[in-house]
Amino acid sequence: MKARDVMVSPVITVQPSCSVKKAAKMLLEHRISAVPVVDRDGKLVGIISEGDLVHRSEAGTERQRSRWLSALIGDETLAAEYVKANARRVEDVMTRNVVTASPDMALHEIAALLEKHAIKRVPIVRDGQLVGIVSRANLIQALASGRKELEIPLSDVNIRDKLLTRLKAQKWAHTSMLNVTVNDGVVDLWGVTTSDAERKAVCVAAETTPGVRAVNDNLLAGPMRGW
Repeated sequence: MKARDVMVSPVITVQPSCSVKKAAKMLLEHRISAVPVVDRDGKLVGIISEGDLVHRSEAGTERQRSRWLSALIGDETLAAEYVKANARRVEDVMTRNVVTASPDMALHEIAALLEKHAIKRVPIVRDGQLVGIVSRANLIQALASGRKELEIPLSDVNIRDKLLTRLKAQKWAHTSMLNVTVNDGVVDLWGVTTSDAERKAVCVAAETTPGVRAVNDNLLAGPMRGW
């Protein structure tokens, strides 16, 4: 299987000029731990996570160091920590060196990236443009779907693409909170819907997509959240 087979798209994002406060509210609202940062052209320029917001002056959680330890650390590091704790714009606190993957990267390579860099998710980029995101949860979903192949058949890829295209065309479908896996025509639906009505509608969309043999509903109906 490849990243394109399990990635969530579209992705919840922020722009570099966004306020840190607004970014923090987005993390809480969507119940996610990080948000990719893109410029006006959709190019990935960074990522802001809970880790970037842990030591903030507003919350009184900025780093407290003894005078002797501060002397050992050096002025440059202290200045960088001050910016991290007090800057108001996302571009000043975000992580700029983002680990990314391509849509065609194999899932075992994605898993290796997550483990090597001790991260929870990896943005999927094509020609510099953010096209999706794969999280640890998405890898577990692929495992739970019971696939044995390293790459799903092309027909399954087409089914997944058709279903996601149908859902993205619907105003009621919150596709950034959903994921779809397909194995031999059997669709597994994952994620969270904002209501039971949306959950039922997603299932109907899957059941009526050409090529689908069966649908496994793993959806949860609840408050707004993301991956």
